[in-house]
Amino acid sequence: MNYSPSSALIVVDVQNDFADPEGSLYVDGGEATIPFINEQITMAAQAGSTIVYTRDWHPESTPHFAKDGGIWPVHCVGDTWGSEFHPDLIIGETEVKKGTSGEDGYSGFTVRDPETGSESSTGLEALLRDAGITDVVVLGLATDYCVKETALDAVRLGFSTTLLADGIRSVNLSEGDGDRAIADMAAAGVVVV
Repeated sequence: MNYSPSSALIVVDVQNDFADPEGSLYVDGGEATIPFINEQITMAAQAGSTIVYTRDWHPESTPHFAKDGGIWPVHCVGDTWGSEFHPDLIIGETEVKKGTSGEDGYSGFTVRDPETGSESSTGLEALLRDAGITDVVVLGLATDYCVKETALDAVRLGFSTTLLADGIRSVNLSEGDGDRAIADMAAAGVVVV
């Protein structure tokens, strides 16, 4: 990747509940992405790029969780082991938490009320605009949900968007979900590398 001060690396949800085999919503092979992600973080930092980490940060009860009517096991409850970044990840200072009030927090840019469907901003877009960012690079977990929605929002908001396929893994609730997500991103204008 050709990182620069006008580019941002968005590291999506590399948290214990997704990236550790003991996590409650483990993404198969999630931990295997971390060395590649760390390489990208190092290169982006050396180039003066903005690096932003997104993080699921849910309350104990939310319509997002199966126990409360949603589809997901309890995961990434704020201030728990599961919500912490994986210990092997190089961690920076700039993060965006999502789902903090019980919303569906798939995209790093927006959260959605699971009952009304209304969307609100996480503040990521403003952060990137204030930094003069024109290009974003997305990687992390999981391809078919948070990575996909973050990349699609980035394109929709007018950022030139690249997905690094070596730095993603999929949940695959249905077989092929990850491949379909990559195809959807490419069709929307995301450059898949």
